[in-house]
Amino acid sequence: GCKTSERKSRGSKAETWSRGAAKEKTLECGQIVWGLAFSAWPAAEDGDTDPACGVGLPCLVLATGLNDGQIKVWEVQTGHLLFSLLGHQDVVRDLSFAPNGSPILVSASRDKTLRVWDLSRDGRQVQVLSGHVQWVYCCSISPDCSMLCSAAGEKSALLWSMRSYTLIRRLEGHQSSVVSCDFSPDSALLVTASYDACVIMWDPYTGEQLRTLRHVPLHSTLDSSSEIHTSSLRSVCFSPEGLYLATVADDRLLRIWALELRSPVAFAPMTNGLCCMYFPHGGFIATGTRDGHVQFWTAPRVLSSLKHLCRKALRTFLTTYQVLALPIPRKLKEFLTYRTF
Repeated sequence: GCKTSERKSRGSKAETWSRGAAKEKTLECGQIVWGLAFSAWPAAEDGDTDPACGVGLPCLVLATGLNDGQIKVWEVQTGHLLFSLLGHQDVVRDLSFAPNGSPILVSASRDKTLRVWDLSRDGRQVQVLSGHVQWVYCCSISPDCSMLCSAAGEKSALLWSMRSYTLIRRLEGHQSSVVSCDFSPDSALLVTASYDACVIMWDPYTGEQLRTLRHVPLHSTLDSSSEIHTSSLRSVCFSPEGLYLATVADDRLLRIWALELRSPVAFAPMTNGLCCMYFPHGGFIATGTRDGHVQFWTAPRVLSSLKHLCRKALRTFLTTYQVLALPIPRKLKEFLTYRTF
């Protein structure tokens, strides 16, 4: 089963590291790899088998988005190619698995479309989402799997329903290209980052802008005219408990923001940053750079307040409209909908 092979690979990992050969496995994709997404599929129980590999559901799957528009999906443990998904006409720039461990994969491409694939149905293409007029290069599925946000270097991000695969709304408010988006862990908030040097925090259910985080130069003494383009944002992401955001900008800074404050709580100098991602259990941030490095940073650890934990638990299954309909005091509604912190 899964567990024993995991144990074995852990042992072999230690051995290969000690021999100085850090690379344990290579997947030959045959093309430039632009996007990656892991999915932890549940291990097979009660003799369930998955037609894709015939040995029960894989423990871990990796989808790779390639230069020619192909998506190759691999079983990580064996290196076995499960699917080659064909449909995109240009570079597949980003990939996102439905976070609940379901076999739904969404891909974003330079062909200006997003596509939805169902790996439980032999990798069948379920839907093509059209609406962008530029290359699509970011897609993010909400943790409750009800919504999908996409950014395509246009001034508006698009919000889609993952139930009907239709456009819910355009999020308009940025002054320049939107390049990155992420949902909070309870799906109650959505953040978008733009070349206009702003992160906007939205209520995805109502489309309201809740607050704007402006990336001002760290050294205000500098000539402001020379700073116009240097704060272009590249990436934004939520921390796993949902109280912090990390952003990477062209002004050579990684910033960490506390949700309730409008200015960063921490800075780190980094050059050529393109993307950032929190470690799933918090405490660390990984950043990817243009010169081919991944760097790891210690992030502030936080103990969530009981208030925040309750809000997160409620918002995981209640929409903004459902909260507003509750027979509770207005102040409580404002807190639960992140109108106050």
